This record gives sequence, C-alpha cells and structure tokens, in this order.
Amino acid sequence: LYYSDRLVEFPLGVFGVALATVILPSLADKHTRGSAESFAGTLDWALRCVLVIAVPAALGIALLAGPMLCTLFQYGEFSAHDVEMSARSLIAFAFGLLAFVFIKVLAPGYYARQDTRTPVRVGVIAMLTNILLNAVLVWPLAHAGLALATSLSAYINAALLYRGLHQANIYRPLPGWGIFLARVIVAAALMILLLLLGRGEIGEWHHWTATERALRLLALIASAGFVYVGALWVGGLRWEHMRAFHPSV
Repeated sequence: LYYSDRLVEFPLGVFGVALATVILPSLADKHTRGSAESFAGTLDWALRCVLVIAVPAALGIALLAGPMLCTLFQYGEFSAHDVEMSARSLIAFAFGLLAFVFIKVLAPGYYARQDTRTPVRVGVIAMLTNILLNAVLVWPLAHAGLALATSLSAYINAALLYRGLHQANIYRPLPGWGIFLARVIVAAALMILLLLLGRGEIGEWHHWTATERALRLLALIASAGFVYVGALWVGGLRWEHMRAFHPSV
C-alpha cells in the first residue's frame, strides 16, 4: 500500500494541488466581484483540465503498474511477488485518481465563497463510507480492498461536492462537454491499445536489467503521451479551447 500510494500521490501533488492553488484566488476574486458566470467558467475550465490530464495518468498508472513497480523498486529484498502485490493496490488507487483530483478542484468552489462547512461535512461522510467499505472489501480483496475502498469513497466525496455546487446553481456544465468528452475517450482508447500491445508480459520485466527496464518504461510513457496528445489534436482539440475560460491570476 505504501509504495503504490506514493506513485498515485505524485501526479496528484504535481497536478491536482497546483491546479487548486491556481484557481482558488481566481474564484475568490470572481465571487467578490459577483461575477457568477466567470466563477462557473473558471470551474468549468479546471474540470476540463482535470479530465485531459488525470484520465491518461490514471489509465497509464493502472496499465503500467507492474512495469513501474518493477523498474522502481524490484531490487534487493523487493521480490517479484512484492511487485505483484503492490500492483494490485496501485491499480485500485489509480482507479480513484480522477476523483482525488476532482476533489482538489471542486473544494475551492466552496472555499472561495467562504463556505468551509460543506467540504468538511462531505469529507466526514466520505470517511465513514471509507471505513465501511474497508470492512467489506478487505476480506475478498485483502490489501487491494483497502485501496479500492479509498478510491470509491473519493468518488462519493467528489460526487457530493459536485451535487452541492450544481443544486445551488453555482456551477452548470458549459456547452461543448459532449464533443470534449468524446475526444478524450477516443484519445484514451488509442493510448490504452498502445500500452496493451507494448508493455509485454510482466515476467519479461523481471529478467531485464535496471537500464533495460527504465528505457522500455520511458519509451512506453513517451509513446503513450504522443498518441494521446496526437489523437486529441486530430480530434480537433486545441489549446485555445482549453484557454476559453482560463482564470486570470
């Protein structure tokens, strides 16, 4: 659990926390000026950024769980069995990465309006749900069940935060989400196909040298990124589309 959690925390810290830091002052300023449309636009921009980045990150981590753990940690006392066990929990954590980042983006929508109670209440509900799911999933899935429980409770947290903003008419999805989601899904599907064809069997990774593992992993990541970005470009997504509601900071 420790090793797999560290790998998921990396993109969450680099992207999720950074994005939350960017939008919070912008949201607070727009709320102070009473610009509800710009407030919603900033949230919309942030949510689109989340999908563009977090979807391929989560899929990449899940599909390359074994190779990454093998490359980074399978030395000395860290055996192939340890890689297999860690990969199970890493896949479960990767499933929740999208929700983890959504929480980082949706919570500032409350903080900017000086509403600190709602995120706390939602967090308590998610925590209690996590405890319940831990008790249910730990038996059939062992340590991976604990990771899966954390991911599922994160989706509940994100869903409740979104529902609160939606019901209060603070945020409504802006036009263009349908074609945007279609582009992301197609690009992600092509990336998945590449990774499935290119990663090979995990048994091969155990026998390679550290240099061979690192080079193969870097090549897979670079190729997947190229295919994903290229598919988005061919599908018509441009940087100007992402900047449409870029917050002023």
